[in-house]
Amino acid sequence: MSEVIRVENLCYSYPEDEGTPAVPALKDVSFSIEEGSFTAILGHNGSGKSTLAKVLCMICQPDSGKLFLHGKEMTAEDITDADIMKARREIGMVFQNPDNQIVATVVEEDVAFGCENLGIPSDEIRRRVDEALEIVGMTRYARHQPHKLSGGQKQRIAVAGTIAMKRKVIIFDESTAMLDPLGRKEVMDTIIRLNREDGITVLMITHYMNEAALADRIIVMNRGEILKDGSPNQVFGEPESMWEAGLDVPQTTELLYRCRQMGYNVPLDVFDTDECARIIAQAVLNQEGRD
Repeated sequence: MSEVIRVENLCYSYPEDEGTPAVPALKDVSFSIEEGSFTAILGHNGSGKSTLAKVLCMICQPDSGKLFLHGKEMTAEDITDADIMKARREIGMVFQNPDNQIVATVVEEDVAFGCENLGIPSDEIRRRVDEALEIVGMTRYARHQPHKLSGGQKQRIAVAGTIAMKRKVIIFDESTAMLDPLGRKEVMDTIIRLNREDGITVLMITHYMNEAALADRIIVMNRGEILKDGSPNQVFGEPESMWEAGLDVPQTTELLYRCRQMGYNVPLDVFDTDECARIIAQAVLNQEGRD
């Protein structure tokens, strides 16, 4: 796969305010993202993960370091406003609260809003809106009023608006944080489908470890730096380092870890609850057989 995003030694500090010193949010951050990949970004509050998302979307300009999009340096001195606007059309963000992104009183009009601002012809907008609503499973709600929808449905509408603008990369900034379990599942199913079936590059900032376990790769942020970077098996396979950073691991990982401490021979890289239960039951039977 080709590289879609690359950052080199990014640094960013929130400016000082009335004598208060500047607050470093990113410290020498470097990594690359492959096209079509699914990356989860973890970190406690203040770790720099949301600031990183704003830099990637070019909402914030880094103090130093480089940001590349499809090989073009967006932090170069000769970069133009037109270059940045073009790049912003390729990267979209879905925020935590869908009400902050919904602007119209009818679902299909809201999905069309971004396309209209881009000056896309009406017949093409119609096609894109229909396609986007179908992708997120919200076609039958096209004429509904957004404020009457559930939280999960509203979030899927926000996603549809991003899809309609033909974003190649979508950053989900804790987009399931305000939802109930059903709403989180609806949105996660949509995210996974966008990545696996439509090839959209996904970066997902989340506090939910079970969601992160669904990604191909996990980047763990701590105090503005990258603490860990690897597959879910690699990151969650060392739960002690996650706990030391004030972070959790999936419940299945913690349970299996406790089983290991009790002497049972079980793996840690199992994130499905049914499979976890089967493995523990088998380990107990094996232990009883030896006893």
